[in-house]
Amino acid sequence: MRHLSRRSFSALALSTLAAPFVARRALAAGEVNIYSARHYPADETLYGLFTKETGISINVIQGTAEELMERVKLEGESSPADVFVTVDAGNLWRAQEAGVFQPTKSALLDEKIPAHYHEPDGHWFGFSTRARVFVYDKRKVKPEEMSTYEDLADPKWKGRLLVRSSNNIYNQSLLASIIEHDGAEKAEAWAKGLVANFARDPKGGDIDQIKALVAGEGDVAISNTYYFARMLSSTKEEEKKGLENLAVFFPNQGDRGTHVNISGAGVATYAPNKDNAIAYLEFMAGAQAQEIFSGANFEYPVVAGSKVSDIVASWGDFKRDEVNVSALGRNNAEAVMIMDRADWR
Repeated sequence: MRHLSRRSFSALALSTLAAPFVARRALAAGEVNIYSARHYPADETLYGLFTKETGISINVIQGTAEELMERVKLEGESSPADVFVTVDAGNLWRAQEAGVFQPTKSALLDEKIPAHYHEPDGHWFGFSTRARVFVYDKRKVKPEEMSTYEDLADPKWKGRLLVRSSNNIYNQSLLASIIEHDGAEKAEAWAKGLVANFARDPKGGDIDQIKALVAGEGDVAISNTYYFARMLSSTKEEEKKGLENLAVFFPNQGDRGTHVNISGAGVATYAPNKDNAIAYLEFMAGAQAQEIFSGANFEYPVVAGSKVSDIVASWGDFKRDEVNVSALGRNNAEAVMIMDRADWR
């Protein structure tokens, strides 16, 4: 498998643009070229299994979603990209708007992947999910005190909430879901109330919010489930000991369900190996791949009946928000403007 890290992205992008047709002509049968903004060991495992199962070799270009979108746009019709992979429906929507994807027809994908986890016209599909939940300090908060995302704007949480920056797509998509359910006006009031309740200025990622809980800097953190699961799986006993007083709460169980986002992929617009690209997407919807998403990266599978990791399973089942995830991208621009007006930095 040919693998190019983000470190080599800029130089490679320049060389590709200088000789776009050379790269395309060099492609051989039996390949699939993946542009991926996912950087997890689970993906490396999937690449190897796919090649072993199909004989199709994989070439991988890695970067941020923004870098890879820009690359595809600059390469135009000469792009060797077959599959574009990224996290969050907001990023998938942006890629679609940038012309990165072509619609894909696959009876297997339609059968395996619930309709609310893929773009209605088949431009992209979700292959794993992550819930955005509350991680809380059991010494300071009782489960019955929590209920919904909307409730976090209540003054009772003043100085108690931990969350990362509004620049983060996960928070943008959470707000986009609130826009979809509650409308823009109520969503803006919520964002302002949330900001008023911050325990500190946003900094760091989801893991940093959980570490701040351990340090006593707040009472409730907003985090994706897989980050907390990763920490719980640590081999460092001292690190795990600090998490003993923390627990997970799934919001909005009495109404629409907890906000769930996806990691997903689609076939690139000018894919030179389209059949192989579709074969890779269908492989990711298979039982083995779905179990790897869960076991290696603590994500939730999208295919019903797939096994989840023991840590994730220990939290129990929960009601999921089943709004079509394309709404998260459609409402993204408005969510960003609301965050700016709410002074969510």
